[in-house]
Amino acid sequence: MELSASNTVILVTRNGMGDSYTTLQQSLIVKYFSLLNENNILPSVICFYTDGVKLAVTGSPVLDQLRELERKGVHLILCGTCLAFYELTDQVQVGIVGGMTDIIEAQFRASKVISI
Repeated sequence: MELSASNTVILVTRNGMGDSYTTLQQSLIVKYFSLLNENNILPSVICFYTDGVKLAVTGSPVLDQLRELERKGVHLILCGTCLAFYELTDQVQVGIVGGMTDIIEAQFRASKVISI
């Protein structure tokens, strides 16, 4: 399965996927990013803010998947304000630290925005 997602932005606002037990949320997000990679469903940008920034720092269960997406050309934008709030700025492992302006710009340039 190959789907065109070249002008799509994904917003990640949680440290996992859905509202459930942390282990289930993290299991689902690992599967989600793994399937994007395996099927070459590549959004143009993935934006991480609020608890979502925790997925791009030391100890995240999806670092390998995010590194692979980035290697394939997906831009990963992390909210600098959120990283500072959680005191995680020095633990960033993947992506670039940006601001809300970068996230807004990505959203408005996209033809489709998916929030997970």
